[in-house]
Amino acid sequence: MVSNDQRRRQLAREKFERQQQRREAARRRARLRNGVIAGALAVVVAGGAVSYAAGAFDGDGSTRDDAGAAPTSTPKNPCAKAAPGKVKPLSFKKEPALKVDKSAEYTMDLKTTCGDIGLDLDAAKAPHTVNSFDFLVNKGYLDHTKCHRLTTGGIYVLQCGDPKGTGEGGPGYSIPDENLKDKRLKGGVYPAGTVAMANQYNAREKKGRDTGGSQFFLVYQDSQLPPDYTPFGTISDSGMKVLKKIAAAGESSGQGDGAPNATVVIDKATVTKS
Repeated sequence: MVSNDQRRRQLAREKFERQQQRREAARRRARLRNGVIAGALAVVVAGGAVSYAAGAFDGDGSTRDDAGAAPTSTPKNPCAKAAPGKVKPLSFKKEPALKVDKSAEYTMDLKTTCGDIGLDLDAAKAPHTVNSFDFLVNKGYLDHTKCHRLTTGGIYVLQCGDPKGTGEGGPGYSIPDENLKDKRLKGGVYPAGTVAMANQYNAREKKGRDTGGSQFFLVYQDSQLPPDYTPFGTISDSGMKVLKKIAAAGESSGQGDGAPNATVVIDKATVTKS
């Protein structure tokens, strides 16, 4: 016969095991959502106001409020209403055949609710990445998608390209890392104006190479990041102005990493070859 004390210990053990299972599942979701900095960061903002490190997220994947503070008010949304339409639920079994012309110039135009963001793509140095976006954009994959993440301390990026808008979405296939030895990536810095791929690489465990999908990040200010994320183009001057406007509105967590307060939706994306 089981005593009351034994029963209590059994229930406590089962509760602990359930908590561990939930936390592990949440950590897996968080690693994907936070691909741009997963496992690679130990960045401290000047004055120690905000820090990022592996594991600096609660079990549910949200940013932990280490300072115990919360934003007192939400800045005004500087962006327009999204165009009518819905995200296409597209998924593909494998990377598209490599058809990009490495000698040609490609541009990608993101018509967003906050303004147009033009990107000059580097097909010569990142052919798989440019080829993938040429394929996806022509399928309407990015149309009506929301840019789901803004970081505002140490790392200054807007992350887009997820049809789910959660950080967990992708095209169903992965592409290889490319151009990681680009001369622009000096001293562990991705310079302002860079567009690069998010991925699931964990530098600490040295796992997760070649896991790029459709999520990418736009660097609006020099950002401390190791060269683990494919740089595949540059942002136009007018696009940088749009990004600065988005960044000025801040992000929702108040901790330097969360959904942008600006409602950034890509109404239409196009890729042009010249």
